[in-house]
Amino acid sequence: MRVRSLPCTHHRGHALPQPPTRITDELGIALSNLADSATGVLTPTLRLGVTGLSRAGKTIFITALVHNLLTQGRLPGFAPLAEGRFIGARLAEYPDATIPRFAYEQHLAALTANPPVWPESTRRISQLRLVLRYQSAKWWSGMAGPATLNLDIVDYPGEWLLDLPLLGLSFAEWSADALARARLPGHADEAGEFLAALEGTDMLAPASDPEAERLAAAFTAYLRRSREHGALSTLPPGRFLLPGDLEGSPALTFAPLPPPAGPVRRSSLHAMLENRYEAYKDRIVRPFFRDHFARLDRQVVLVDTLRALNAGPAAVSDLETALTAVLACFRQGEANMLLRPFSRRIDRILFAATKADHVHHTSHDRLEAILNRLVANAARRARFAGAQTRSMAIAGIRATGEGTIREHGETLPTLIGTPLAGEVLDGASYDGSTEIALFPGDLPERPDSLFENGTPVALNFLRFAPPARLERNAAGDPVLPHIRLDRALDYLIGDWMA
Repeated sequence: MRVRSLPCTHHRGHALPQPPTRITDELGIALSNLADSATGVLTPTLRLGVTGLSRAGKTIFITALVHNLLTQGRLPGFAPLAEGRFIGARLAEYPDATIPRFAYEQHLAALTANPPVWPESTRRISQLRLVLRYQSAKWWSGMAGPATLNLDIVDYPGEWLLDLPLLGLSFAEWSADALARARLPGHADEAGEFLAALEGTDMLAPASDPEAERLAAAFTAYLRRSREHGALSTLPPGRFLLPGDLEGSPALTFAPLPPPAGPVRRSSLHAMLENRYEAYKDRIVRPFFRDHFARLDRQVVLVDTLRALNAGPAAVSDLETALTAVLACFRQGEANMLLRPFSRRIDRILFAATKADHVHHTSHDRLEAILNRLVANAARRARFAGAQTRSMAIAGIRATGEGTIREHGETLPTLIGTPLAGEVLDGASYDGSTEIALFPGDLPERPDSLFENGTPVALNFLRFAPPARLERNAAGDPVLPHIRLDRALDYLIGDWMA
């Protein structure tokens, strides 16, 4: 027996159900929430999910957030600190010993090394607990003394997020959708080899592991090429790109197939791949949804908007599709403290356009407007369900400064930073040690223009190295420069510390 939520709207105009859950799933979620509540009788716990699509900067965001809380960094927009009510923070052992710990210390060491390097991207789920001490602003807080809040940060790859819609799709539905995208004009470079492999396959022939592995390898290669070219909604199944310990397992050895031309026998290749698809959903996607995703209180969705803009109109449209499809699967709603011990809902979602330091601050409002346009459908659905949403242009760690240059009698705003080794612009290749001043280009005033006529955005987009010369606070801790991290933090947890 299955319990289904209200249907959400798929980007093709069809009804795509929210992730269907079994009675046993709902019971497991309720018991997990009850256990969380029991351990938090004296100290409340807020579970914050952090995700992003394809190199959006999740590791940087979490490292910067944790470091600034631990060192009471420069966070003027974080009300508890600005008002002098924030006492401090410390790292604590996470109660679930089966979940990998977010490697905060290693990531910070990479960022503060000589020379500094960006830490490795998120490749699996990880969690971290911060214990926050503060003085409440409420009038009766003086009698109660300082308060404590456990902040549990759950970090997971965006590729896994893209798997959630699969729970509402049969093998035939997913195959039809995946093959329709693969055959779209302009996808020949990415999907050509996979489609050619399909042409020579007899899906009604007896099941064969080598055949399944051949098709899965061709499909995985197609997904990787799509990601390299900026596509996002073509990524599911996400574990094909980040397999971890599951690499080579039968649950990751399948591919979409066209409708069979005749009866499908249980011993056929088609039946084998369909069974593996269902096993992927039941053994991999569903436990992630049940054990982690359905237990979140707040959610940050980091979006590499600039990368999509730089890749062209197709990537922008693809990003909108991915955000709309996936965010419809969040368990959203207004927080109910009476029901919270049994059923959690995400009551606040922050959409954050990362790498705001890659454009001049005069373009930040345009970057936020573009992000608002990309997430408009998802945000409307969240607000209708009772959740709050906000969009913001941020940089967890600021890698550039700003200045001006004069060119042809015109003063242009510039970014000042050190491009990563191997970055190329206008025929010039950088060695990773040369600081430059760069005019990044202008973002459009009207976000709708990106969708109305598919006009490309002319951006001088480079990846910059982390800041090499960091200030130190009075305690000797490095100060990580950022853009609006304080405002993001205040929106996500400030009300819990009021």
